[in-house]
Amino acid sequence: MDFEMGPRADELRGQLRELIGDELPERFPGAFTDDPTDLAAAQRFCRVLAERDLLCLSWPEEFGGAGASVWEQTVVREEMWAHHEPRGAQYMGVNWVGPIIMRHGTSEQQRSHLPPIAAGEVIWCQGFSEPEAGSDLASLRTYARRDGDSWVINGQKIWTSYATMAQWCFLLARTTRVGDGAVTKKQQGLTIFLVPMDNPAIKVRPIRTMMGPHHLNEVFFDDLRVTDADVLGEVDAGWSIVADVMAFERVGIARYARCERLLAAAPEALGQRWDDLPAELIARWVRMLTHCRRARLMAYRVVALQAGGRIAPGDASAYRIAVTRLDQESAEVLMEIAAEAPDDPEAQWFRAEVEDHWRYSQAATVSSGSIEMQRILLSRALLAVPR
Repeated sequence: MDFEMGPRADELRGQLRELIGDELPERFPGAFTDDPTDLAAAQRFCRVLAERDLLCLSWPEEFGGAGASVWEQTVVREEMWAHHEPRGAQYMGVNWVGPIIMRHGTSEQQRSHLPPIAAGEVIWCQGFSEPEAGSDLASLRTYARRDGDSWVINGQKIWTSYATMAQWCFLLARTTRVGDGAVTKKQQGLTIFLVPMDNPAIKVRPIRTMMGPHHLNEVFFDDLRVTDADVLGEVDAGWSIVADVMAFERVGIARYARCERLLAAAPEALGQRWDDLPAELIARWVRMLTHCRRARLMAYRVVALQAGGRIAPGDASAYRIAVTRLDQESAEVLMEIAAEAPDDPEAQWFRAEVEDHWRYSQAATVSSGSIEMQRILLSRALLAVPR
């Protein structure tokens, strides 16, 4: 597989790294720490990217983008994830909320939602998982009932990232129960709603975790009233949109870029102590670098398919499995290496970065769809018989 990034790729990487160095605090720890200035720095950085047409680089110009290639957007994605994702929560709107609204939204929804995302002015959260409906998402119980020309939504979501700071929620709810009318399967009768998070009928309760603040929350909907204008796509046809979301979301998280950056930084961080590491540990370090390359190429394959207008759930799942295993296996190797680092500022930075990477990697097998579900989806794609 030989993927050509285009003549501007190296220039773009250099431009992005220069912006990161100029616009962010030194050793930026990411947006989701206990210090609110870190989130504020990420929000400022997003606006800088937007002003230079770099935030939504590959979006069509009519929606606030620069009309660049998907490969240039891939360069942006890699550099952001390699450097602690300084866009903060904005990557969600950029990578999949915006593209999904382009595919399935009305003209009014596109005019309303896409320019604020492209300008770095709005944060979205995803209202999918529920208690007892995580990997088995189609079993969700949040229900939207028709009431005249409105919908009234009641239910609960869980593990909702960024809900405390988001202005909008991409919400999946049941609109027809199984057994009613033509709905015979749980994947039918589901609908996507685009709802504002400042509605008083929505309550958010943070969930404390070792990953830090802002990440995970419970969200409760108590007689939330919305209209048909808030429905994305067709009523009862939301599951097909969910499949698109998953394909865009899973390839949009370029965790391999951060793994590769930390692995490459290890020899310099250890200095003379590097040569004293056991040969077995060095061999595992080399293996992880190889697995970084594998995950990168698998991501490029999905990008190429999406650029051609194809959604490939099986390929997206294969990539997700590879990058999830890379995340956890590289974290274990890096933790062993970091334990041997000397007591100097460069090594302290390395140890802190590795520990952060390890914490995030622990959730990798369940976030964005559990690895078990990815294996099921991949096996279905491989075993599918053409009809």
